[in-house]
Amino acid sequence: MKVAVLGSGNGGLACAFELAMKGREVALFDLPEFGAQIAAVAAAGGITSTGALEGFAPVSASHDIAATLAGADLVMVVGPAFATPPMAEVCRDHLQPGMAVLVCPSSCAGALTFRQFAGLGPDSGVIVGETSTLPYAVRISGPAQINIFHRLDRATYLAATPQTDTDALFAMVEDVWPLEKADSVLQTTLQNGNPVIHPAVSLLNAGPIDRGGDFLFYEEGVTEGVGRLIEAVDRERLAIAAALEVPVLSEPALGVRQGYMSLENYSTGYSTAPGFLGIGAQGQLDHRYLTEDVGYGLVFLTDLAVRLGVPTPVMDAVIQITDVVLGRDFRAEQARTLESLGLGDLSAAELRAL
Repeated sequence: MKVAVLGSGNGGLACAFELAMKGREVALFDLPEFGAQIAAVAAAGGITSTGALEGFAPVSASHDIAATLAGADLVMVVGPAFATPPMAEVCRDHLQPGMAVLVCPSSCAGALTFRQFAGLGPDSGVIVGETSTLPYAVRISGPAQINIFHRLDRATYLAATPQTDTDALFAMVEDVWPLEKADSVLQTTLQNGNPVIHPAVSLLNAGPIDRGGDFLFYEEGVTEGVGRLIEAVDRERLAIAAALEVPVLSEPALGVRQGYMSLENYSTGYSTAPGFLGIGAQGQLDHRYLTEDVGYGLVFLTDLAVRLGVPTPVMDAVIQITDVVLGRDFRAEQARTLESLGLGDLSAAELRAL
C-alpha cells in the first residue's frame, strides 16, 4: 500500500515514520514554503525516531503533489486546522475514485473541511475521514529526526463522512494504530481536547510565554487554578456533546485511557502526566495553542453551541481574552464555523447524521 503523508511538521514526520515501519510505501509532501524538513528527509532518505519509537524508516519527500499522490491508496493530511484547506486545494485535481483521505487529527471538522475545499461531492468515490487526535506526543529534534514522548495504545477515535465509509477507512490503518471506531465525525471533533487544554494553560501563563516560554508547559504550567479553568471549558464541551447525543469522555478520563495521564483530575493529572513530561512551552503567544485551538476550535464549538442552545460563557471569555492578547477578532475571521462549512441550515438531527 502506498501512503501519501501531507505535512512535514511534528505529526507528519511521526505518522510517516510509523507507516513506513509498518511496511507502507510512504511519500511525504509539503507546500514549498515549508521546505526544511522536506529537504532533510529527501537528503537522508527517511526519518529517524527516538523515544517511544526508535529506528530509521525509509520515506521519500518532495514538493511535487502529483508525484506524491500518484498511485496512493491512502492520503493522510497531518497538521493544524489551518493547513487542511490549502492541502485540500492542492489535492483537488489529483484525487481519484478508490482513494481514501484521513485527516489526522480532526482539529474541528477536518474531514468536512477537506471535502469542501477539495470539491469532493457525494459521488466522488473518495473516502474522507478523520481521527480525534494525533496518536503521538512528538517534537522534531533535528533534520529528519523526531523524538516521540508518548505513543497512544488506545482511545484514538476514527470516523468517516458519510458514516457508512468508516469501516473501510478503519480497515486501511487498523494494523498501524490501535484505533477505535467513532459514531460520527462530530464525535471525533468533540473528543479533541486541544481547545480545552492549550488555551487555558497558555493564557494563564501569558507572562512567561511572552518572555520566551522557558518553562515546562504541563509540569510547571498547570496549577490548581489553571486546572479549574481547564475543567470549566471541558464541562461546556461535554454539554455540547450531550445536546448532540454524542458520546464523549472528559479530558482527564481520556488522558488516563490514552496513557498520557495516571490521575483523573484537571490539575495534577496534567502536571504529573507521564506522557507530558519534558514538553516545553511555546516561545510566543502567537502560536497554534491559541491561533488554532481558539481561532478554529473554540470558535467552532461555541458556534455549534449557539445552534444547540447550550450556554458557553467560559469558552466565550477565553475567546474574548485571546482576541485582546493577540489583537485579533477570531469570531469575525470565521475560520471554522457551521456557515463556513456549508452546514448553516442543518438541524441538530442532520448534524448527528454527518
